[in-house]
Amino acid sequence: MSHALSALVAGPVLTAADPGFAEEVAGFNTAFQHAPDVVVGATSTTDVVEAVRYARSHGLPVAVQSTGHGAHESIGEGVLITTSRLDQVELDAASPTVTVGAGVRWSQVIDAAAPYGLAPISGSSPSVGVIGYLLGGGLGPLARSHGYSSDRLEAATVVTGTGEVVEASADGDAELLWALRGGKHGLGVVTQARVRLASVPALYAGNLTFAEEHIPAVVRGWLAWTRGADAAVTTSVVVMHFPDVDLVPPHLRGTRLAILHLAFPGDADAGERLAAPLRALAPVVSDTVGPMALTDVAAIHGDPTDPGASWVQGVMLGEADDALADAWLAQVGPGTTHPFAGAELRHVAGATSRELAEGSAVAGRPAHYTAALVGVAPPLFDAMPGAARSVFDALAPWTVEELNPNFAGAASAVWPRGTETRLAAVRRRVDPDGVFTAVH
Repeated sequence: MSHALSALVAGPVLTAADPGFAEEVAGFNTAFQHAPDVVVGATSTTDVVEAVRYARSHGLPVAVQSTGHGAHESIGEGVLITTSRLDQVELDAASPTVTVGAGVRWSQVIDAAAPYGLAPISGSSPSVGVIGYLLGGGLGPLARSHGYSSDRLEAATVVTGTGEVVEASADGDAELLWALRGGKHGLGVVTQARVRLASVPALYAGNLTFAEEHIPAVVRGWLAWTRGADAAVTTSVVVMHFPDVDLVPPHLRGTRLAILHLAFPGDADAGERLAAPLRALAPVVSDTVGPMALTDVAAIHGDPTDPGASWVQGVMLGEADDALADAWLAQVGPGTTHPFAGAELRHVAGATSRELAEGSAVAGRPAHYTAALVGVAPPLFDAMPGAARSVFDALAPWTVEELNPNFAGAASAVWPRGTETRLAAVRRRVDPDGVFTAVH
């Protein structure tokens, strides 16, 4: 198999017997070990075309990986196309847009755009791949001020399930562009995309850390504050729980902290006024909130920068009242027992609730908040599905039906019925044989 494919593509073609196979298939989330029949390290759109056509002719499913941050299952068959070598970044500050290859990470775009006072509406982790994040919608640190990240996707080059190259854009295949803005799966392999940048002349951001005894006051106070929060401010509160496992230093095992993240695309004077009520919620252990360079956005959430094992699941919530805080704290607050390292409530709405004039397939516009559970200790992974059900059952009175794929994690995404029907039609058109859908 690898010999036949090697004759068709310029990039490496490897099976499990070849040196470098394990490194090629490895993703950021090391909880999942991939073992496809063959992996193709694409160096061009042509390589992707040949890999897809080969897989289709041999009845093999196709999966795609850029960074592997979003993995929620292991790939055990078929053809895996890795796109990390498609790492070109072309910035047009006048537009302002950036054209990126399928292997580009947000950090590359952030660094290229910052000297011009521009920024992508990226996620909390700059090491995440641009394309996979955009296809799921994307709710990052500037979500309330600037909306879903996928709202800024202007065009994409896509290899379909039949191995054809299609240009999705307002002037090209507009229906496919609609689907790519949040439709996530089964829509082909995006090898290049053009994304609109935002003008962010100043950024006021960082995080506030509170001790365990103040977690209830912080969660309740933050939730009350969000109900009248300025639409330009995006915040979240995570209850960090350090489990009693060998991965955690002994002095931290079993302890908890509350960390409040804040991002405001504006000047320091306005930022100080907006942040003042949050600083007053309780005594602050650590305060990093202040003027921030655009290139330092990773410091807002402090997501891991090195590969590691993780388990993630989330839901989306509607309008919240004080009873939500009570339910949340009863599940993940001080004195509770659960296997999760982090339990986060994130405030969205604002710009995320506004649909594009031309529409999009993004799920979750009715949501006002998201709730996410994160585990990082593999010995506890088996306990997490059941524990998550208990937490999310408690949140059922506030849960909305839609569930964004980037936040679903181990759960299944949920689109509005009309959107799901329309997405299914696009998927059938671009992938009539189910080359991509077989691996989801």
